[in-house]
Amino acid sequence: MISRLANSTLKLLKKRGLCFTISADLPFAQKRWCASAGLDNVITLSDHRDLSFGENYGVVMEELRLLARAVFVLDADNKVVYKEIVSEGTDFPDFDAALAAYKNI
Repeated sequence: MISRLANSTLKLLKKRGLCFTISADLPFAQKRWCASAGLDNVITLSDHRDLSFGENYGVVMEELRLLARAVFVLDADNKVVYKEIVSEGTDFPDFDAALAAYKNI
């Protein structure tokens, strides 16, 4: 859902930005999902092999070997200006807050 919102929002905004969706899924599954959802403004990265992104950003759900839903907004210097890690796997991050942070950089 967040990837879909980001994809459509980036199309509408005049400000340039990149949206990365990082998951523990295999790359072929990510590519298939993006193609079926029509996501052309989203770059997918797989953390399947060693969960290094998840460990570095504190989003690994050890018992499931998955990454928690989270949003990170980075500025041009790769400084994190907004982050939200959702504690419940069925909840979604606050996209409006992330978008506001993005618009302010």
